[in-house]
Amino acid sequence: MAAAIGMMDGAYFVGRNEILSWINATLQLSLSRVEEAASGAVQCQMMDMVHPGIVPMHRVNFDAKTEYDMIQNYKLLQDVFNKLKIEKHIEVNKLVKGRPLDNLEFLQWLKRYCDSVTHGIMNENYNPVERRCKGGKERKGSQKFSKSLPHNSLPNRVSTDGAKQVSPIANEEIYVSQIRELYQKMADINLSLGNMEKERDFYYEKLRDIEILCQRPELEYLPMTRAIKKILYAADAKGSPLPEAQDLISRSVSDDTEEAEEST
Repeated sequence: MAAAIGMMDGAYFVGRNEILSWINATLQLSLSRVEEAASGAVQCQMMDMVHPGIVPMHRVNFDAKTEYDMIQNYKLLQDVFNKLKIEKHIEVNKLVKGRPLDNLEFLQWLKRYCDSVTHGIMNENYNPVERRCKGGKERKGSQKFSKSLPHNSLPNRVSTDGAKQVSPIANEEIYVSQIRELYQKMADINLSLGNMEKERDFYYEKLRDIEILCQRPELEYLPMTRAIKKILYAADAKGSPLPEAQDLISRSVSDDTEEAEEST
């Protein structure tokens, strides 16, 4: 079902911030970048939340830093997909590189799948922190996935007149939050740039294919081919080369018409 989502599906227009909010709220995490999910641990736990007990959580490595350890997490995830007969290809080699766009696309697909199963309603009986624990204790590495205290839970000093004063710790948290926001904006810009580069490369390849086709001996001197080349090789100057290209075709059509009339 969700495995067959096309690239133009609405799932792939869900923004990075919405994806991060969804992950953090569902699994009680505090991720600030999509690439923090590159290890595959988050994806494994999302599947565990949607299909309780299907993921051997004791084998999920939340402290995975090397590509080898990350690949082991994705193997677990692929086993889950196989059990559920989900025909979704996991591009592990791309995901473990931690590139934002690749990880975002996979998380967008994952959100669409989870929403299709849960209808967007979170399982209130699922305890994500407990599932990341073993024997009642946080496993090594899972601490970084623990949800941070909200800013309003930080202790405040109280002055003698009863007015609350923000503690130095709270001030520091505010600065850290502002820095995170700046990093998020930078990540958004990088993501937009990556999308534009992909679109540029897409159209460049099409133009290159047209150029190669126009260079074939049997087509190279046709009026239409010459008109296309006129547009392709136009210098970066004022004015569009389209009128001149259209004129080449018009003159060719006119010549052909005259020849036909003379022959009759």
